[in-house]
Amino acid sequence: MVVDVELEPLSFEGDLFSKPIFMAGPCSAETEEQVMNTAIPLAEMGIRIFRAGIWKPRTRPNAFEGVGSEGLKWLQRVKKETGMLVSTEVANVKHVYEALKYGVDIIWIGARTSANPFAVQDIADSLRGVNIPVMVKNPVNPDVDLWIGAIERINNAGIKRMAAIHRGFSSYDKTLYRNVPHWQVPIELRRRIPNMPIITDPSHICGNREFLFDISQKAMDLNFDGLIIETHCNPDKALSDANQQVTPEGLKHILDRLVLRDPDIKEELMLTLAGLRDQIDKLDDRIINLLEERMQVSEKIGGYKKENNITILQTKRWDDMLKNRLRLGSMKGLSEEFIIKLFRSIHQESINHQTSIMNED
Repeated sequence: MVVDVELEPLSFEGDLFSKPIFMAGPCSAETEEQVMNTAIPLAEMGIRIFRAGIWKPRTRPNAFEGVGSEGLKWLQRVKKETGMLVSTEVANVKHVYEALKYGVDIIWIGARTSANPFAVQDIADSLRGVNIPVMVKNPVNPDVDLWIGAIERINNAGIKRMAAIHRGFSSYDKTLYRNVPHWQVPIELRRRIPNMPIITDPSHICGNREFLFDISQKAMDLNFDGLIIETHCNPDKALSDANQQVTPEGLKHILDRLVLRDPDIKEELMLTLAGLRDQIDKLDDRIINLLEERMQVSEKIGGYKKENNITILQTKRWDDMLKNRLRLGSMKGLSEEFIIKLFRSIHQESINHQTSIMNED
């Protein structure tokens, strides 16, 4: 279902943001010198929007939590001396008032805040009557409805120039990335709010500068609208998230290598894609039928366990089965992450079917 969100083109003072939108700057504003030493080379590269964290929500209380409002004066200097727009994260009403007082051009709502409807509503109420672009990061968990809810709250306050920021999702599993991309979530957001610009945050997805290009290219391949990449004049000495930040030169190397795809499909390509998509549809039908057959077998197993008073979960069988599927998947060129997610879902559905059989009167 398409969500009714009233949006205007993403612009500043009537000047439309060109696509792709590139935002860059340090995770945290640490000193005035660090901010300026990062901003000046970024401006020389043509980066139009400077980002810097002024207030940093950290997991542990002893971590660096930002310099506070003092850093907003440094953003004013960036704006004055480079001509860049400046942006920062706000997490409460006080942050909003301070950011507006110091002339911040764009604000964004972070992942921890967007997961809290009460906090988002407070921010939305404080923005009524204010004409400023607002970006909303996805919540920490892969919940597209919660993300849309945060967007709707801000939009209902009269904010029409908006964008979503895809920064990945927390996971208890050990994965290659700091936050799992779950690309299907921003894709679903795009389906439900077709005119919502989506900007990917590869820094927070990766947690490691080594993978920034791959995630950035993936976002461009999916026709997302831009990137926000953490950039620091001396990232190894950064007070927060040092591993995921790059130098301005490192950022330039990433952006210079990006391949921008054509979103428009020509007629002859459309015919080719139509044939391939038809094959995909038929294969998906076969997968659904096979899953139906598999659950029918699971129900028979559930009946046998009920008759013999055996528990549903057989941990050793599940462990052996998963190892076997991982081996087979690897032989077929399927990633370990995909196989684990797929068979965990299948296993859970099997448990659901067996539970239903076990608890029948």
